[in-house]
Amino acid sequence: MSVLDCEKRQQKGAHASMAEDTCTLTTFYTSWEAYQAHIARALAPRAAMQFALRAAPHLRSIGELALHIVACRAYWFIEFLGEDGGEEMKMYASWNEVALKPGAPIPPAADLVQGLERTWQLIAECLARGSPDEMRCTFPDEWDGKPVAVSRAWVAWHVMEHDLHHGGELSLTLGVHNLPADFPG
Repeated sequence: MSVLDCEKRQQKGAHASMAEDTCTLTTFYTSWEAYQAHIARALAPRAAMQFALRAAPHLRSIGELALHIVACRAYWFIEFLGEDGGEEMKMYASWNEVALKPGAPIPPAADLVQGLERTWQLIAECLARGSPDEMRCTFPDEWDGKPVAVSRAWVAWHVMEHDLHHGGELSLTLGVHNLPADFPG
C-alpha cells in the first residue's frame, strides 16, 4: 500500500487497527531498515583503533555498541523466539554475553557490518511472514523475578527501540571524535 493509498483511506474515513494497517507497519519496517543501513555505513570505514573510542570512560566504545546491537538482535530472534537462523545466527547470538562486558573483544568492521546485514535479513524475513495472530503470540519471560508473557510484536518493538537507542549512542560517539557518520538529521 502506497502513501497515496493511505491518504485516500484517511480521506474516505476508513479506519483500521494499527495491526491491520499495512501502510503503518510498512513505514516502520522500511524506516527501520534504512536506519540499520545508516549504522552499517557508519561502521564500515572504521579502523580497529577507532572501535575503542568512547564518548566517556564509563560508556560503551564504538565497537562495543556495534557488537551489542548485533548480539541483541540475534539473541531476541534466535534464542528467545526460537527462529532458525542457522549456525551463523547462533554465533551472533553467542556474542550477547560478550557484548555486555566492558572491554569485549571486537571483531573487524567487515564482520560487524555483515552481522548487522545478516541479522537485519533475519528480522525482515520474520516480520514479512508474521501474521497479526503470530505477532500476538506470547512467550514466557521473567522480569525482576516476576513471570511475564512477551509477544512477538513486543520483541520486534524492543529490538527496534534498542537499535534506535544504541544507534544514537553510536552517532554521538562518532561525533564526539569528529568521525563522519551517515545518520540523518
